[in-house]
Amino acid sequence: MEDTADLLNSIQETRANFRYAPDKWSIKELVGHMIDTERIFAYRALRFARNDKTPLSGYEQDDYVSNASFDSCTLTDLASELKSVRQSTLFLFKHLDLNAWMRRGLANDSEASVRALAHIIAGHELHHREILRARYLSATACQNGER
Repeated sequence: MEDTADLLNSIQETRANFRYAPDKWSIKELVGHMIDTERIFAYRALRFARNDKTPLSGYEQDDYVSNASFDSCTLTDLASELKSVRQSTLFLFKHLDLNAWMRRGLANDSEASVRALAHIIAGHELHHREILRARYLSATACQNGER
C-alpha cells in the first residue's frame, strides 16, 4: 500500500480528474473503486471468517462509481481513505485464527475462502496501481510533453 500511496501522492490535484478515454473512470473514480471494492471484499471475508453461510450477492462496480461523487473529493482525501480502509482490512486479517482463514463462503455465485479473499484484495490493489501507471500517468505525461 505504501507504493500505491506514494504514487497517488505524486499526482497533482489538477490531473486527478483525468480520464485516458471518454468512457473510462477518472483517476479519482479509480481510487474510489479501489476503496469500495476493498470494503466489499473485506466484508465478505468477515462474513466467511465468522462462518456465516448466507450467500452474498455481487455488486456492479460501474453503478457504484456512477452513484458516488468521487470527482468532488480531493485526491489527497481519497488516498487517505484508501490507506485507512487498508489499515482496517489488515486489522481484520491480523486477528483471525487458522480455522477462520480456511473457512469458505459463497459470493456472487462463486465460492471463496477467507485466504483467497485476502489475496484478491491485495491483487486488486496491484492490478489498479499498474493500470494507473500504464494508462493514466503515461497518457497524462505524454499529453503534457513529459515523460
